[in-house]
Amino acid sequence: MKGNLKKVAITVGLSAVILLGASIPVVKMINNHKQQLAIEAAAQEKKRKEEEEAKKPIIGVNKEGQKYTYDAKKVQEKLSKYDYSNGGKKVVFLTFDDGTSKTNTPEVLKILDENNVKATFFLTGSNIENGGEVAKDLVRQEFNSGHAIANHSYSHDCKKLYPGRYLDLEAFKEDFEKNDKLLKSILGDNFSTNVIRCPGGYMSWKNMGELDGYLKENNMASIDWNALSGDAEGPKKNAQQLVDYAIKTAEGKEMVVLLMHDTYGKEETVKSLPAIIKYFKDNGYEFKTLV
Repeated sequence: MKGNLKKVAITVGLSAVILLGASIPVVKMINNHKQQLAIEAAAQEKKRKEEEEAKKPIIGVNKEGQKYTYDAKKVQEKLSKYDYSNGGKKVVFLTFDDGTSKTNTPEVLKILDENNVKATFFLTGSNIENGGEVAKDLVRQEFNSGHAIANHSYSHDCKKLYPGRYLDLEAFKEDFEKNDKLLKSILGDNFSTNVIRCPGGYMSWKNMGELDGYLKENNMASIDWNALSGDAEGPKKNAQQLVDYAIKTAEGKEMVVLLMHDTYGKEETVKSLPAIIKYFKDNGYEFKTLV
């Protein structure tokens, strides 16, 4: 009897060991399956968030560039009143018109990156299209580097936009909307900019009051400038003359919107840029972008 009980005990014990051994791979398999489900769920959630993020409107700058932005409408208002104060805080907006160019824009971007400052690029659509994929890649590089993208018209054709020096609002809207579509085709359908610069400057033309209502209705700002390097005015200047002119026109202003150009033929602008940046840094200016 004792022998039989012993055999039974041994049999039961062996069975338990066998069952326990068999259950270990099953437990591992269940755990592995749970881990896989968790990984897949996390991946799906990440994809969902990325898709939601991709649908959000992008206004002027990428996410990284948002920390350098300044409300362009406030700047427009101050410029219109010739009020260049800023509560004791010095701020400068480096702005470049008419790009992109295959020669000068890459050098401008390199200098800005080396100095860790951001700028606002007022882009002209016809120049981008004439530059092909290289120019479009430069627009993407500007945007991806945290610079602000603004609209400077598609054609830059002043005779079309301001016949007889008077604004043709419908022609103006058509031209700027054409450029907006081009920028969307490069940076994504959810990209737009609320900042424009009129070719020749808002200040230069007649009947511009008609534009004000359109800008207000569409929450947009037209930005001119209150300082310039003179790289598109008067006789051709060398780099040092451009630096001197920029400093002279910015003197005594807490808020500076500096006009420069990065299109073809502006090699001296590129050469002047490091010294211009150094001047504003040395004089306590913070570099911002217009959005």
